[in-house]
Amino acid sequence: MNIDDYRKIRSNKETKVKTSKLHHKLVSLINRTLLTIIIFLVGMIITKENPANKQMISHNLYEESINFTKFKKLYNKYFGKYIGDVSEDSQQVFTEKIAYTKESLYKDGVKLTVSKNYLVPVLESGIVIFMGNKEEYGNTIIIEQINGIDVWYSNINTTDIKMYDYLKKGDLIGETNGTTLYLLFEEKGKFLDYKKYI
Repeated sequence: MNIDDYRKIRSNKETKVKTSKLHHKLVSLINRTLLTIIIFLVGMIITKENPANKQMISHNLYEESINFTKFKKLYNKYFGKYIGDVSEDSQQVFTEKIAYTKESLYKDGVKLTVSKNYLVPVLESGIVIFMGNKEEYGNTIIIEQINGIDVWYSNINTTDIKMYDYLKKGDLIGETNGTTLYLLFEEKGKFLDYKKYI
């Protein structure tokens, strides 16, 4: 066997392995999609048959905020990573913690004195669940972190992020209005001690 024959055989093996991996991923995706559709349809049938179930689902879906952390953990447990799931291995924009010169209690959180127009990084990866004005805090973004804690970042001008965007640890949220940044940490309706997180 000469070197050219060896290269052809090796190339054919590599092509078969790549095709096999692609086929496996495609079959896995189709199976997860079909299983999701079946679960959705069974849920719809159960909801239609029982008014109590309909009211419970309506209350939890429309009146309560959706807990994306629980949903993601449940989905990943039974179906694997969802399409578009972002790997934590990607490079961070900022690697340092929030730099501030002074801290003081403010309502249920903390008021930090930072440099003027300070660029605010995401403390932990999560999903944007609120964007808007909060009385006495100013423009606020709330991120539900992957650990289940909601973090309020207040008194900031945002970048081009949108509701339900997934932000990685170290991504840029925006910059402060002046030299004040408000942070608030909340879990299941209870405000947490900020000292553990900054």
